[in-house]
Amino acid sequence: MSPLNPGRILAEKAATRLKFPQLFAVLLALFLFDLVFPDLVPFVDEILLGLGAALFGSWREKVPQRQPATPPMKNVTPPKAG
Repeated sequence: MSPLNPGRILAEKAATRLKFPQLFAVLLALFLFDLVFPDLVPFVDEILLGLGAALFGSWREKVPQRQPATPPMKNVTPPKAG
């Protein structure tokens, strides 16, 4: 694999924004494994694992918003004559 593979770069970018990237990878692997091997109740667990993977895939970390820098307060009050 070349280091400039666009699919790999896209996957790494998407994975770094996830809140739980390891849990997403585990759910995705279980989902793909479950699709390959048949089970007693068809498609129920596939649907649940797919929904779980989609949920954790869309759960992103909140990006902190920059606060605009406020200019320093100017004192425009004239000094008291004393």
